[in-house]
Amino acid sequence: MPHPPHQSLQVAAVQSFPGRAAAVPQPRVPARAEDGPWHAEAVCRRDEAGLFFAPSKEPTAARLSREEAAKRVCARCPVMVACREHALLQPEPYGVWGGLTAAERRVVLARMRRRAAELRQAPGAGPIAAAG
Repeated sequence: MPHPPHQSLQVAAVQSFPGRAAAVPQPRVPARAEDGPWHAEAVCRRDEAGLFFAPSKEPTAARLSREEAAKRVCARCPVMVACREHALLQPEPYGVWGGLTAAERRVVLARMRRRAAELRQAPGAGPIAAAG
């Protein structure tokens, strides 16, 4: 049974940075019933291990460089959108998923929450309707 694409990357990241195993976060793994076929097609399953999750106490310049390299891998991935949707729905708290870092995903989620709150407001209750 295939593993989520970044799960095998974590193992490689731990092996790439001996003595820092505790620093590699464990992302939430979706239930098997929720796994989509996109996992098998993810480019990150085949190579580029270690790019997607930060080692412990990684310097900022190194982190930015690693994240950009991971995003380049994502950019050529045929299932980038499905991966991004997965990361936003979980939500995945660590790593680069679907071409977005954890910080970028938090921004997207905050915007989605704001937009949902705006849409929940009663129509006609806004200042434009009152002025009309």
